[in-house]
Amino acid sequence: MAPPKILFCGDVFGRLNQLFKRVSSVNKSAGPFDALLCVGQFFPDFPDQLEEFNEYIEDRSKIPIPTYFIGDYGVGAPKTLSAASKDPMNQGFKMDGLKVCENLYWLRGSGKFTLHGLSVAYLSGRQSASAQQFGTYSQDDVDSLRALAEEPGLVDIFLTNEWPSGITNRATASDVPSVILDSSGGDSTVSELVAEIKPRYHIAGTMGVFYAREPYINVDAVHVTRFFGLAPVGNKDKQKFMHAISPTPASTMSTSELCTKPQNATLSPYIVVDKASPTDGATKRPDDSDSQYWRYDVSRKRQKHGDSDGDKLCFKYVSSGSCPRGEKCHFRHDADAREQSLRGVCFDFLNKGQCERGPDCNFKHSFQEDGEGFPSRRSGSATGSSNRSKECWFCLSSPSVESHLITTIGEHYYCALAKGPLVQDHMLIVPVEHSPNTFSLPSECEKELSRYQSSLKAYFKSQGKEVVFFEWVSKKATHANLQVEKLYSFLLLVVLMVASSCLLSLVCYPL
Repeated sequence: MAPPKILFCGDVFGRLNQLFKRVSSVNKSAGPFDALLCVGQFFPDFPDQLEEFNEYIEDRSKIPIPTYFIGDYGVGAPKTLSAASKDPMNQGFKMDGLKVCENLYWLRGSGKFTLHGLSVAYLSGRQSASAQQFGTYSQDDVDSLRALAEEPGLVDIFLTNEWPSGITNRATASDVPSVILDSSGGDSTVSELVAEIKPRYHIAGTMGVFYAREPYINVDAVHVTRFFGLAPVGNKDKQKFMHAISPTPASTMSTSELCTKPQNATLSPYIVVDKASPTDGATKRPDDSDSQYWRYDVSRKRQKHGDSDGDKLCFKYVSSGSCPRGEKCHFRHDADAREQSLRGVCFDFLNKGQCERGPDCNFKHSFQEDGEGFPSRRSGSATGSSNRSKECWFCLSSPSVESHLITTIGEHYYCALAKGPLVQDHMLIVPVEHSPNTFSLPSECEKELSRYQSSLKAYFKSQGKEVVFFEWVSKKATHANLQVEKLYSFLLLVVLMVASSCLLSLVCYPL
């Protein structure tokens, strides 16, 4: 399939007649284009411009191609966006846009979605200390975006209203507009996010000028990022307010294609901050004597931070078990809330005590197991959990682990030879996290477990053998481990167990 064709536009300021006239012209001469993505202020500056704007919102004038915007501020924004928010069709998680009218979609808050094969991430609104409903982004939006950025796969396009601070660092001075050279503006939060997300394209508005920075090399990534700052629609200086690209989705590109770097590529403009701190056990590296165990110590990622400034939960911590800001985070790192989330409880319910999505929400709106409050499976503190991990010979963070038996380590599981094999080719699939059984682990672990099982099936099949997977589950279980054995060996083991009157709960996995 041919790569999609995408148009980008800077601040619209409600000038929809001028915008869509230009879009129709470009679409006719160089299209057809698949979508228009608008950054910067989308709504008018003055009430007398609302009549033209409402012609499109009320479907009296037609929008030529699917159009998405993030600049949710300006005159008329609260009324229009409130109506869109209350539309039953827009309830629930709608990261691919809330429909405002035909061919017009509002990208609210922050999110990531797929558009014609392209991975698109966005941060809607401007930075502000006030908690306005429209026009500003919240810390929750930032945390959500950080969590989404950790999902596998590259982000093709990142949309922000504000320019990132420091974008002109290491750039060719002659190419930088004078208004930018004389200004120290920009959003530092956007800089942090783009350095973490590492998109292939970053598009922003609000500065009033067009700027195409040289591609820059990302830290710890093979691809480059291209930044485009777009001018407002109808600006007096006739700066470029529209830009077109036709990128091949990263998901369909080979590694060699992604590694290609243009000759004018520069180093990253963003200063890499060492996040390690003497007080942050989740990020600092201990001395060399402990260096082979620290990175797998899951208990450190679950520590509570009692000195946070607010009562709200950190979305990043609840969703992933860790937060890169550590003790600098202004939100609460609550291990019990994370456990509730792993059991399927709605984050909004945990954080606010209620969920606006109501029956449309796919998550639970009640605490699981113990009823009131946040129940915990662990009787001890994070310190007790850490000590337990060091005593368990299956925990990778324990000095007692037999590392020479480990064959491979994934994100959620690792594979190892059995320490005391009952038969030849006896193997184990063990969760990285200390858990009494595999069923208590979150659903995202299942895919990796399935890949391990498929690989081992293929291995045994190549030798003309069949394999069976089984797990011993009991109340006295400590660290789960999935046994992997040849079929005839498994049957022999069952006979021995029966003969010796071993009373074990046996959970069998299908061949």
